Amino acid sequence: MIAKSAGKFSVDALVFDAYGTLFDVQSVVLLAERLFPGHGTALSQLWRAKQLEYTWLQSLMQSPTQRREDFAAITAHALEYAAEALSVSLTATTRHRLLDAYLDLRLFPDAASSLEALAPLRRVILSNGTRGMLEPLAAATGIAGHLDAILSVDSVDVYKPSPRVYQLAVDHLKLLPIRIGFISSNGWDVAGGKAFGFTSFWVNRNRSPLERHGPRPDALIRSLDELPALVGR
Repeated sequence: MIAKSAGKFSVDALVFDAYGTLFDVQSVVLLAERLFPGHGTALSQLWRAKQLEYTWLQSLMQSPTQRREDFAAITAHALEYAAEALSVSLTATTRHRLLDAYLDLRLFPDAASSLEALAPLRRVILSNGTRGMLEPLAAATGIAGHLDAILSVDSVDVYKPSPRVYQLAVDHLKLLPIRIGFISSNGWDVAGGKAFGFTSFWVNRNRSPLERHGPRPDALIRSLDELPALVGR
């Protein structure tokens, strides 16, 4: 059984996924719909699905002759695939506008207040994104002041859910994995963090089914607003 709201968890720091957990990747739908009427939702969903798929595939395909591309490049490739799959015309202008929208994603309504309420615990982002994508987004949405660090997979040249990515948080925080609370809305990411040894919290906003390929998270929450009560001092 997954704990839903009872009891408290003893952790010394919190590590947050960024895309889909703090920042709403589907907030690009409105722009996509304006650019491609009738296709905005489908484009946004396929774009995100392909973006994740490419991160996993590029991690698996790495070799002396096949380098890993960063998340900005992956995001562009996924957009191009989604547009062609849906037979919408992606001009240089529309491509640029949609990619720029990823630098201006909406913050989930529960994110800023929850991050603030979780002080004085150290709060860190650990993301597939590049620092060049994440730092301006954190600043623009007003959460930079609630974060102690932003960690990018670029430091280890592989994407989540590689253990090497999660080790970045351990190295930065100087804590045992079990003393770190890991928070993600992505079920596969939570499973990866739990397999690594984190105390893991799944933000299941969409009431998705539990992933079957890895260990269960320690707790399931529907909103980040529930987190302070679970880990507060």
